[in-house]
Amino acid sequence: MQEFPWENRSSVTEFILLGFSRDSGINVILFNLFLFLYISTLLGNGLIVTLIHLDSRLHTPMYFFLSVLSMLDMSYVTTTVPQMLVHLVCQKKTISYVGCVAQMYIFLVLGITEGWLFSVMAYDRYVAICYPLRYKVIMSPWLCGAMVIFCGLWGVSCSLVYTVFTMRLPYCGPNEINHFFCEVPAVLKLACADTSINDRVDFILGFILLLIPLSFILASYIRIFIAILRIRSTQGRIKAFSTCASHITVVTMFCGPAMFMYMNPGANASPERDKKLALFYNVISAFLNPIIYSLRNKDVKRAFLKVTGWGRVPE
Repeated sequence: MQEFPWENRSSVTEFILLGFSRDSGINVILFNLFLFLYISTLLGNGLIVTLIHLDSRLHTPMYFFLSVLSMLDMSYVTTTVPQMLVHLVCQKKTISYVGCVAQMYIFLVLGITEGWLFSVMAYDRYVAICYPLRYKVIMSPWLCGAMVIFCGLWGVSCSLVYTVFTMRLPYCGPNEINHFFCEVPAVLKLACADTSINDRVDFILGFILLLIPLSFILASYIRIFIAILRIRSTQGRIKAFSTCASHITVVTMFCGPAMFMYMNPGANASPERDKKLALFYNVISAFLNPIIYSLRNKDVKRAFLKVTGWGRVPE
């Protein structure tokens, strides 16, 4: 069996995830709350993917990217929440060393991919509003697929750097992670070595993976707002802006907490604050995304009523 190169340097074979509370009564309440959020997230995002697949009117670049986002969100929460639910009701709250490495890597792959996907979705809105007549030509199926693959490659490669730099350090005890899953900042606190290099690497990667996509998003929306202001009709301006409002909201919910977490030096980190931030961009944002994107979206409502046969939305 092939060993990880860092395993021989660590005496810890498993970690204990402390979670949110040691009070069994509070944990039961949290279990029910997170179970509801998890099931709702799977149902909501799964419904969006299904509707986009079944309704040919939703076979556009915007909804293609939305379906990819929904699949990422379902995978994202499944990486952390089921284990968290088990730990909330069981006495044993351990995760193996290899399991911790795997969870960390998969979580980062999905999170980084999602962060870059937001910049691709902003570019899609930029082309749709600024070049409406050439939209279908520019946003070809080939380009859309290539951009999603590009996002995935960033996730796979940069997550490997994050994980290797974190787990190359020796972990000789204690083995209690003050978090509900194996996230980089929380695990680094247990390292039996200087983590200053990791702090610098995390800051540089955070800059590349968060600030650069946000710069692309900001540049896209500056051009979009300029184009919207040129629209003479007030109704036309509102319609154009409404197609962007959902995306802006989701980006803010996801990138804000993630930036604060991964670009903050380890010495300044607060475990309780970090858990709340991680909960927000991991669980809450994935739960809210289907609501935000479908609440005022007539195309999604129309597809839902068409598939279920419960009625129709006026054209």
